Amino acid sequence: MTFSLLVIEIGAQEMPFILFGCALCAASLFVYVFYNPGQLATGEAKTRHGYLQERKDATYENLRDLNFEFKAGKLGEVDYARQRASLEDEAAAILAEMEAIEKTRLRSPSEKRGRRA
Repeated sequence: MTFSLLVIEIGAQEMPFILFGCALCAASLFVYVFYNPGQLATGEAKTRHGYLQERKDATYENLRDLNFEFKAGKLGEVDYARQRASLEDEAAAILAEMEAIEKTRLRSPSEKRGRRA
């Protein structure tokens, strides 16, 4: 018996098992990819204040990096002054918006109490 006939003969006998294995693999993959458990672990919902806090932290970190690069001699004085002014303006805008949100939060409970009375 030659090799090619042996492969065909064994392949014909094993074909149902091979097809079953492929179908089982495909079904397992389908379930793994598309199965949706009831409760998904999600992070906390982002608020505007939380988003601004992250931006403020990033802006302050950028200011620290800018100062370090200037002291290391990587930036010229004109570029340093321009970028520092831009970052300081951005930080001031962020802080102003955060303060406005905090004032609104503090004002809301007192207004609600005043309406109930």
